[in-house]
Amino acid sequence: MNEYVLTLSCPDRPGIVAAVSGLLAERGCNIVESQQFGDGDSGTFFMRVQFAGDGDPDELRGAFASLAPELGLEWRLHALAERPRVLIMVSKSGHCLNDLLYRTRSGLLDLDIVAVASNHPDLRPLTQSYGIDYHHLPVGSGGKAAQEAEILTLVQHYRAELVVLARYMQILSDDFCAKLPGAIINIHHSFLPSFKGARPYHQAHARGVKLIGATAHYVTADLDEGPIIEQEVARVDHTHSPEELVAVGRDVECLALARAVRWHTEHRVLLNGDRTVVFR
Repeated sequence: MNEYVLTLSCPDRPGIVAAVSGLLAERGCNIVESQQFGDGDSGTFFMRVQFAGDGDPDELRGAFASLAPELGLEWRLHALAERPRVLIMVSKSGHCLNDLLYRTRSGLLDLDIVAVASNHPDLRPLTQSYGIDYHHLPVGSGGKAAQEAEILTLVQHYRAELVVLARYMQILSDDFCAKLPGAIINIHHSFLPSFKGARPYHQAHARGVKLIGATAHYVTADLDEGPIIEQEVARVDHTHSPEELVAVGRDVECLALARAVRWHTEHRVLLNGDRTVVFR
């Protein structure tokens, strides 16, 4: 039997769960996991259903397409046998890249890292040690637009479904973000906007912070303000030096980003306006 994940959202009303489960039962499908959430603020219903079945996938898609107008569904059907294809972008810091490479090789993340792109050459040896293509794409004389066009070419060439900014220290243009809505995940320290600019951990040390944080979110035209997927924190105190704060920060960045990537590639994250619904 093949396994699938159905994700959907629609205006909330009685009978949605019954309609979906009934459709699956009629086709001999067995529900393995089901989660749902009704957002009272927006009046929107969200659902994730993982199920097994031996029917024709196209016939299943046709059945859901027929049900969609009646319930006002926005839906997607994912075959679990098809591993998500991920392009990672980095600059010089390699902790998040190294963590994602390790988790993928060890089976903790069920995805394929198809390539790594960077505006610096520094992390080529690490990437190639995993047998993954590395593309050095500096911002050259053609400017940021030309460089971003090269990145989009890579996305198309590798058929990447998700782009992960694993400490990529370049601001993406509005045009680039618009071409990949809901398909770019970024990680940053949660001192923003309190500690903007260079050396944020040193700024935090000077202010005596007690929590180190990191936020993983979808990228939009609003810098670092896209829908949040995951956040992680760690307690610190007056004994921590700026260098120790940086080390703690690296750890929480890796954790938050890995969880966000995992939940996205397991089709557990649904967009809800400027927020997300995460079925963990």
